[in-house]
Amino acid sequence: MSKPTALLGMSGGVDSSVAALLLTEQGYDVQGVTLQVWEPEDENTAVTKKWEERGCCKVGLARHVAQRLGIPHEVVDTREVFRTNVMDDFIAGYLSGTTPNPCVRCNERVKFGQLYQLAQDRGIDFVATGHYARVLPVDNGVGLFRGADAKKEQSYFLYRLPAAWLPHILFPVGHLQKPEVWKRAEELDLPADEMKESQEICFVTQGDYRTFLMEEAPQALRPGPFLDPEGRKIGEHRGIAFYTPGQRKGLGIALGERLYVKEVNPEINAVVLGRAEDLSRQTCTVHDLNWLTGTLPETVKRVDIKYRYASPAVSGRVREDAAGSLAVEFQEPQQALSPGQSLVLYQGDRVLGGGIIQPFERQQSSMAIRENPACA
Repeated sequence: MSKPTALLGMSGGVDSSVAALLLTEQGYDVQGVTLQVWEPEDENTAVTKKWEERGCCKVGLARHVAQRLGIPHEVVDTREVFRTNVMDDFIAGYLSGTTPNPCVRCNERVKFGQLYQLAQDRGIDFVATGHYARVLPVDNGVGLFRGADAKKEQSYFLYRLPAAWLPHILFPVGHLQKPEVWKRAEELDLPADEMKESQEICFVTQGDYRTFLMEEAPQALRPGPFLDPEGRKIGEHRGIAFYTPGQRKGLGIALGERLYVKEVNPEINAVVLGRAEDLSRQTCTVHDLNWLTGTLPETVKRVDIKYRYASPAVSGRVREDAAGSLAVEFQEPQQALSPGQSLVLYQGDRVLGGGIIQPFERQQSSMAIRENPACA
């Protein structure tokens, strides 16, 4: 009997490396693929540039692991796809006053999109990655579930996968805790100084997305008014792309009290500031939905909601309208909801689906900006 085949996305990091080890132990015929999504990386750059100064995929380390395990490995150039579907989307989002999530788009449009198509073209049974998530049996097939390690789990970034793909996806490390993964990684002789985990956006190597925007989209520098919640001008901002809801630092404005970005209004090129209590919202609308359960189950009355990866899930109710959008009501008011970010729904550990938070109705867009005499 022939072995089941798996196409494994190998970034060169510890998680995908251990995923390769586990798949070979489990009897899969593994083919490793590194998707080159950002700057070129060859033998010279691999030794002259540190990981923090490179893109997210460490080709040399992926090749090392593949050779050690005796599996084939190749590099597939996806830079053009990545540029169009992730980087350009990221820039356009900020220019339009929203806060995009490039990791969600990358998984949807590049990593899994490219790997799944490649597997289909080659007749390979499964696509595998080192994500901390699980695909588990449910009554009508399989579903996407949180990873077993609550601190590392990554299902939030995967909610946009097509439901039809789930039976063909493997997450070998999804049932493990991170310390277990590190222990298995010792068997692969990976260099410790290269195993630092990046927590930043892979193509924002300057340390701050604002610097990246200035280099890639200088038109982002478009000054306009800071407004208070009543529409009075209280200062001037650099450009709406440089501000996100909840931001307090870097405003360059001092009025004797702590102010935060309440919302960004591209219609009048304004940034609305307010006190902490002004940032609370109990409802939002979500569009561009993707259901991993086919649709919102009728039996679901209350769900767990994540609208930011690093924040814990909160309880709320949801209702899908005739236009295909989702009305969300949180059990408790939430701070600094950001249009453009992903909102993901859970029932227990299972991912139901999610979508993108829409811009809120803006009172200021229909009113004249009023000058504050104190700022004249």
